Amino acid sequence: MKTIKFSKVDKAKFFRTLNKRVNLYFKENNIKRTGNWKLYTKAIIMFSLFLVPFILILTITMPQWLMAVLMVVTGIGMAGVGMNVMHDSNHDSFSSKKWVNKLMGSSIYILAGNVYNWKVQHNVLHHTFTNVIEHDEDIDAGRVIRFSQHSKWLKIHKIQKYYSIFLYGLLTINWAITTDVKQMHGYLKRKLSYGEFPNPATEWTKLIISKIVYYVLWIVLPLLVLDVSWWKVLIGFFVMHYTAGMILSLVFQLAHIVPNTEMPVPDQEGNLEHTWAVHQLYTTSNFAPSNWLVNFYTGGLNHQVEHHIFPHISHVHYDKLAKIVKETAQEFNLPYNEYDTMRKAIVEHFRHLGVLGQKPELA
Repeated sequence: MKTIKFSKVDKAKFFRTLNKRVNLYFKENNIKRTGNWKLYTKAIIMFSLFLVPFILILTITMPQWLMAVLMVVTGIGMAGVGMNVMHDSNHDSFSSKKWVNKLMGSSIYILAGNVYNWKVQHNVLHHTFTNVIEHDEDIDAGRVIRFSQHSKWLKIHKIQKYYSIFLYGLLTINWAITTDVKQMHGYLKRKLSYGEFPNPATEWTKLIISKIVYYVLWIVLPLLVLDVSWWKVLIGFFVMHYTAGMILSLVFQLAHIVPNTEMPVPDQEGNLEHTWAVHQLYTTSNFAPSNWLVNFYTGGLNHQVEHHIFPHISHVHYDKLAKIVKETAQEFNLPYNEYDTMRKAIVEHFRHLGVLGQKPELA
C-alpha cells in the first residue's frame, strides 16, 4: 500500500492561528479540554438507556411486543453509549485521568467491539487519512455500496440509493460476528497500532474472551432466564443491533459521504495537496449544528469539523469551538462544510449516493 504524505507547507499558517485561538479560549475560560459534569451526566443517561430496558426484560414478566420495543430502546442506548462515552474515552478526552478513559473506553466490549481494532481503524486510519480511498476504511463498503467516485462501479450501484439504507443497520452486528476478527488479523499483520504496538497473543486472547462474555450476556443469559423461543431471543438481539447500526451509520455518512466533501487522491509519489488540518476541512461536514437534541444525542458528532481537527478535545466543547473554527476557516478562505438541518444532510447524502451510482461516464 502506498505511503501517504500530507503537505507540510501552510503558507497562511491556518492551523497555527486556529490552535492559538482555541488554546486562548480554554485559558481565558479556565476550563479543561476534557469532559465535565455535562458529559458525566450524559454518560449515566446513555448507559441507562442501554442497560435498564435489558434488565427490565430479564426481570419483569411482560408481553413480547413490549420486549421488542425495549430492545429498540436498548439499541438507541447502545448507539448513545458509543457516540458519547466510548468515543470520547478512546480519544482520551472523556477525562483528564488516563484510568478513567481506559475504563470508559472499555465500554466498547459490551457494544460488540474491540478497543485495539477501533483505535486503529478510527483514530489512526480514519482521522489521519479521512476520505482517502484504500486508507480510510470507513469509506470502504466492499462492492455493495460505492461511497467514492474512485471506487469500481458495478451495475448494482444504479439502485444503491434505495437499498443502502437497509444495509446500514448491519454495521454493529458485523462487528459482533466477523469484522473484529478480520480487522485484528489484518492490523496485527501490518503492525498497525495507536501508540505502542501490542503483543498479538494478548490481543487475540482479549478478543476471544470478550466475545465469549458478550454472547453470554446478550444471548445465553436471556435464553436461560426468559421463557421464550431461542429464535425470539435472536430476533431481539438483531433488533438491538439493527437500531444501533442504523443510527451510527447515518451519523457517519452525513459527516463524510455528502456532496460538499471531497475524496482527495494522492499523486504518484503519495503526496496529498493539503496539510493534515486543511485536509480535514475539505473532507468533513457538520450537520444540524444548532439542534440541541442532535448535538446532545450524537455526542457532538454533528460537529465533525471540530472533532476532526481537535479529536483530543471532548465533544462537550464543540458548540463553542465551532464559532472559532468557522471564522478562522473563512478568514483564510478555506471551506467550512455544514448543513443547517439533519433532514437536509440526509437528503443530500442519498442524492449523492444516486450520483455515485451512475455509470462513471454518465455521472
